[in-house]
Amino acid sequence: MPRKAKRHTIRRGRQCAALPFRQADGETQVMLVTSRETRRWVLPKGWTEKCGGAKQAEREAYEEAGIRGRITPEPIGAYAYPKRLPDGATVTCEVEVFPLAVDELLEDWPEKSQRERRWFTLPQAAMAVEEGGLVTLMLNLARPEA
Repeated sequence: MPRKAKRHTIRRGRQCAALPFRQADGETQVMLVTSRETRRWVLPKGWTEKCGGAKQAEREAYEEAGIRGRITPEPIGAYAYPKRLPDGATVTCEVEVFPLAVDELLEDWPEKSQRERRWFTLPQAAMAVEEGGLVTLMLNLARPEA
């Protein structure tokens, strides 16, 4: 009798992300960072904790990208993605996105040796990230006002 494949329990996780932005050369630019393991371009993000999504997103922007700025308390959108866990299982994470107006780029920050940071225009950022919902969010932000 064949053995049944081991099934992992799928649960949903809640994360928050900062969308660091600035105005340069007449257009909006956003900062992305590389993920530690796969080196993909992502927003600074982390697990939503007791302090609330906006404050946690602001903390992640400092730790992962060396950014200080003004965070908007309400999210501008959300997206979902499958996060791989250390045991190989995946969990679907729902990520709320909070705009962060960048005031200062630090020369040194906690995860500087683990990540790269770079400015992108919104269309460039949409092409650089892999999460479909995040691509859509960025392209919607890049659309001219009607």
